[in-house]
Amino acid sequence: MNITYINLDGHVELEKYRILYFFIMVTGYILIVSCNSIIVYLVVIHKNLHEPMYIFIAALLINSVLFSTCIYPKLLIDFLSEKQIVSYQACLTQAAAFYSLSCSEFLLLAAMAYDRFVSICKPLQYHTIMRKRTVSIFLVLAWLVPACHTVIPIIGNVNTKLCSFTLSGIFCNNLVNSLFCVASRALLVYGLVVLFNIALLPMLFILFTYTMILVVAYRSCRDVRKKAAQTCLPHLLVLINYSCLITYDMIIVRLESDISKTARFVMTMQMMMCNPLFNPIIYGLKMREIYKHLSWLFCKVIVK
Repeated sequence: MNITYINLDGHVELEKYRILYFFIMVTGYILIVSCNSIIVYLVVIHKNLHEPMYIFIAALLINSVLFSTCIYPKLLIDFLSEKQIVSYQACLTQAAAFYSLSCSEFLLLAAMAYDRFVSICKPLQYHTIMRKRTVSIFLVLAWLVPACHTVIPIIGNVNTKLCSFTLSGIFCNNLVNSLFCVASRALLVYGLVVLFNIALLPMLFILFTYTMILVVAYRSCRDVRKKAAQTCLPHLLVLINYSCLITYDMIIVRLESDISKTARFVMTMQMMMCNPLFNPIIYGLKMREIYKHLSWLFCKVIVK
């Protein structure tokens, strides 16, 4: 079987700075895995965190680790390799995993928004609505729906004729479309439908949900407003952060020729490192119960 290789041409002065790049990114990857795993561990071992909100937070952090894992290992290998290449099939798979996990984050944030809506706007019905079965269904759908949507472009593009074998990036994303001689119009339309269904629609739902929460909180007592601020603010910060990531990814593809290679490389490195580290920091510092257990864990480690 013939294997087609794609050259990843987005690196800047790799021969000169490969060790520095490797050190920065391997440190970032260790921090991402460690920080996210610590909070997931706290949610698992403490029974008072076995609530839907914290389960969704743990799922979001697991998703961040998976998201980083689909990029970092190959990137670290490339930093130490003479040639930065990837097989075409592996490139399609990485792009599909990247967008599948990205959309899973939006669906998980949508599930968290619904959880907060029920908790604040319908507190008496909360335990009836947000049962374990409901949470499990939300979690399965959050990962399964994007995966099913993104596998279709892989099948559709696997035999597409290529006119270019050089990708102007450091990992595979929508830039893969620039390799095709003729892009499939059907797949382009399908991509827009997928973008609307599992990214834009969940975002609109999240914004609508938090608007309703703000309206109810404004009309309620001080305790309700305080609860809304404490539990909703971290989710909104994560949503804004992740929306910036997706916006950047879309802009970088559209303005490929208008952005210098160095600027694109630096922004991509920041995007890959900052976003997965942002979530555990926000939830670790802003969620009172998680912060309490986190402080206790650090104090225990220091004493030992």
